[in-house]
Amino acid sequence: MKKFLFVFLSLLVLFVTGCGNDMATPTSKVEEFLGKYQSMDSDVLTQLDNVISNDTTMDDTQKKDYKSLMEKQYQNMSYKIKDEEINGDKASVLVELEVFDYAGSISESRDYYTEHRDEFDDEEMGNDGADTDNDGKDEEGEVVGGAVDTISSFITYKIKQLMDVTDKAKYEITFHLNKEDGEWVMEDITDVDRQKIHGLFED
Repeated sequence: MKKFLFVFLSLLVLFVTGCGNDMATPTSKVEEFLGKYQSMDSDVLTQLDNVISNDTTMDDTQKKDYKSLMEKQYQNMSYKIKDEEINGDKASVLVELEVFDYAGSISESRDYYTEHRDEFDDEEMGNDGADTDNDGKDEEGEVVGGAVDTISSFITYKIKQLMDVTDKAKYEITFHLNKEDGEWVMEDITDVDRQKIHGLFED
């Protein structure tokens, strides 16, 4: 009798687990995806490491600090599922994210640089194509485009300001999914949506 009960319960667990996987909803797939950021899943951290290691504007100390900022962002991210629409084998899930407003801080740091340029060392300036003599400035001596983001002293200042960010920003993301072999699969998110997750999206 005990052996029969054990076998029955084991089969019941397998049945429930199997049904759970087959019946996973588009919303649950999105929750699983965002949960990997919140729990700092190894795949997410590996992707972050790859992006940071390929960055050519930051030194090792800056990269370490920037990684900490992103980990802080992931751990403190929250979201609400606002809508789910299913149309045959296609679905969309609308999510409202709340993250640290890193974009706002970066914008303020750039403004500060513009008003206090004498406080920064311009030697490590990049060239964004509008620079005629490869010093990161136009003919009037003004910083062009995103060249300011290649100045080492500015990067250090920017990261320091990011460390103090407590303000939050809200973004909406629509995730798209397709049903493949009976299972909902998320489409790759866009660069814009990725910026929103990182709190770096600027309107």
